[in-house]
Amino acid sequence: MLLKLNSKIKYYLYTLFLLITLNCIFINYVVAYDEFNNAWHAHGFVAQGLIQAEKSSYVNDDGDVSGKLTEIGLNASYLFTPDIRVTGQVVYLNGGNRYSKGARIDYALIDWSVYNDQNWMINLYLGRYKNNHWLYSSTRDVPHTRPSIILPQSMYYDGFRDIAMGSDGAALKVSYGSEEHGDFDFNFSYGTSSLSSDEVKFLLGDMALGEGKQKFDAQMSLYWQPLYSQWRFGLSVLDSDFNYSRKQNEFFSDGLFSFQQYSLSMLFEGERWEFSSELFQQKFLLEGFYAPTFHNESFSQGAYIQTRYQYNDKLRFLARIEKFYGNKEDKNGSQLEKLTGVPHYFAFHNDLTLGASYNLNERLRLQIEFHQVEGTSRLTPITFPNTEINDSEHWNIWALQLMYWF
Repeated sequence: MLLKLNSKIKYYLYTLFLLITLNCIFINYVVAYDEFNNAWHAHGFVAQGLIQAEKSSYVNDDGDVSGKLTEIGLNASYLFTPDIRVTGQVVYLNGGNRYSKGARIDYALIDWSVYNDQNWMINLYLGRYKNNHWLYSSTRDVPHTRPSIILPQSMYYDGFRDIAMGSDGAALKVSYGSEEHGDFDFNFSYGTSSLSSDEVKFLLGDMALGEGKQKFDAQMSLYWQPLYSQWRFGLSVLDSDFNYSRKQNEFFSDGLFSFQQYSLSMLFEGERWEFSSELFQQKFLLEGFYAPTFHNESFSQGAYIQTRYQYNDKLRFLARIEKFYGNKEDKNGSQLEKLTGVPHYFAFHNDLTLGASYNLNERLRLQIEFHQVEGTSRLTPITFPNTEINDSEHWNIWALQLMYWF
């Protein structure tokens, strides 16, 4: 086992070294190009790590140490005029059972600065826009800008990663600031996302052979930061529907998945301390899918409280506690087990997280964390839980990741 682990570590370290070398060559080219044309800007990142989630299918099915903690990304922007910018990002991800493996375009949009004066700023985004409605939604795609390797699954469920990143459509951001009222940020977005066959299977299981498509995704958020305050408060609303179209002779039926979510957030950023929290309630409606006449409506709830402490310029610590209940009327899962035979602990997800990050230099960071988890409701797939592998109510995750950015 030790030889096997050593061989895995060497392989991923060699891979990371090669990727960093290639990106160093690339950044030299980008810098040279920027000197030639300042309208172009390009940035990127490479992150590779090791992760293990014993007694769980969170990463893999055997619970062994895995190198499926790979994130590679490149983003670029071009300023056509002082008011119009084009920007986008492509990434390659391998997170095991957390989300589908492969390359994808996170966002590709036109950013139009519609209006800008001393108090007001209005921007319109057209294309595959980026979700800016939750505290960490705009930074979850870049490893070194996240507070932790794994974000709170109550709010930032890995299974919905690509759907939650953004949609194809339009988004509006209106910012207002005054010495009397403080700073306000209003965001509104409307669009749709398509689901690949891999994403459908990740969410609904291997038996799902049909096509999943988002009918619409409408979101709104409002943030307020009082004048000279280190606090920021927010409210967000989400409304989204998905259709599932079955294939002929498939086990499942056509179905409608509908979500409505309301969330509150707060963030405090001090000189050394940072506190953040988000809580939400989500209404989930399912019609069809299991059977043509099937109908189920439930309300889920989730919340987390997180703190980070900046010990010095290089070292930072993190602690977080979170809770999630798939059905607020059945928090301990007794009804779930009675009606379906699925173990009660598939009804909730509680997580205690401790972590630390260390900046080796201005572009290289090592991040480590440990999760003590109770419950399995935030594992994929969500329709037919894997009760054979996930046979333990209590399980742990440890992860370390080396990340480089330019």
